[in-house]
Amino acid sequence: MTVIALTKSTLRTTVRLTLKTKSTLTSTLRIPLKLWQRRKRRAEGGSRLTFLPTPMTAFQQITPAIVGTQEIRLAVSAAEIDSAQALRYRVFYDEMGAKPLADMAVRQRDFDRFDPVCEHLVVIDHKPETAGEVVGTYRVMRREHARRAGGFYSATEYDISQLMKYPGTLMELGRSCVDARYRDRATMQLLFRGISEYVNTHKVDVMFGCASLPGTDPEKLKTQLSYLYHYHLAPEDVRTRALPDRFTPMNLLPKDAIDPRRALASLPPLLKGYLRVGGFVGDGAVVDHQFNTTDVCIIVKTNLIAERYTRHYDIGVREEAPPFRKAS
Repeated sequence: MTVIALTKSTLRTTVRLTLKTKSTLTSTLRIPLKLWQRRKRRAEGGSRLTFLPTPMTAFQQITPAIVGTQEIRLAVSAAEIDSAQALRYRVFYDEMGAKPLADMAVRQRDFDRFDPVCEHLVVIDHKPETAGEVVGTYRVMRREHARRAGGFYSATEYDISQLMKYPGTLMELGRSCVDARYRDRATMQLLFRGISEYVNTHKVDVMFGCASLPGTDPEKLKTQLSYLYHYHLAPEDVRTRALPDRFTPMNLLPKDAIDPRRALASLPPLLKGYLRVGGFVGDGAVVDHQFNTTDVCIIVKTNLIAERYTRHYDIGVREEAPPFRKAS
C-alpha cells in the first residue's frame, strides 16, 4: 500500500482543484500519486525530468466538453503538460523529422521557455487502455502570458509590432498537434471547440500564430505561398512581416498563374481551417530548419468570421454548437 503525506496547503489546493474541475476528490488525489510514482520510476532509472508548472496565477478554466471518450479542456497539472510535451515530441521529432536539442532528445519531450507561462489546451482520451493520455494539444498565450515570457513566440520569427497596437485582446496559438491515431474530424472539431470556448471566456478579438507547411524548400511550395500572398494577405492594421534576417518572399508566382481551388486544396488541413474561418497571413514566410517546415503567420479577427463558419466551429455562437456535451 502506498501512502502519500499531504500538507495542509497541498490538501487545500487539491480541494480547490476538485471544485474547479467538478471532479471527485478521489480522482483529483490520483494526480499527486501519479506524479510520485513517475518520479520514483525515473529516479530508479537514473534519469530526471523537470516538470513545468501550470500557470495557475492566470488560470481560468474554460467549459470542458466531451465527445465519445475524448475531453477538451485546459491542462490542470504538471503531469498533463508533460503528456502534451511528450505528444509534441512524438509528432514533431519522431514523425515529422524535426531536430531536437540535446536535452529534448534525452527527455523525449518538446519544450521551451514559453511553456511554463502558457496555458495548454489538451484533448484527453478517457478509454481505460489509454489511462487519460493527451492525444491532442494547443498552446495558448495572451498578452499577460507574453509579458511574463518576455514576448510572444511569434516575435522570434515575425515583426508583430503592428499587431501589438491592436486595442483588443490578442491570443497566440501554437504547438498544435494530434496523435496519428486520432487525426479525424471528431478530434479536430473538439480542438476547435476548445479554442472557441477560450475565445468566449477571454473575449479574444484577434487570434494569431505560426502555421507550418512541410519542407524547407520555398521553390517546392511556390504555389501554396503565392496563393496565400495573393488571396489572403492580412490588412495593414494587423499585418505581420517576417523578420529581415528570416524573410522569404511569398510572391513567387503571378496571381493569374494560380488555380485558387487547387492551391487551397493542397494546403495542410489546419491551415485550411484557419482560412475558412476568415484567416489572413502576414507578409513573408520563414524557413524553420529545426522543425523541417516553412512557416507563415496566421491572423484571424474573430469579428470577421463569416456566420456559417462561426456556426461550424462554434466561435461566439453557442446556441449553434455541435452535439458536444459538457464534462461533468
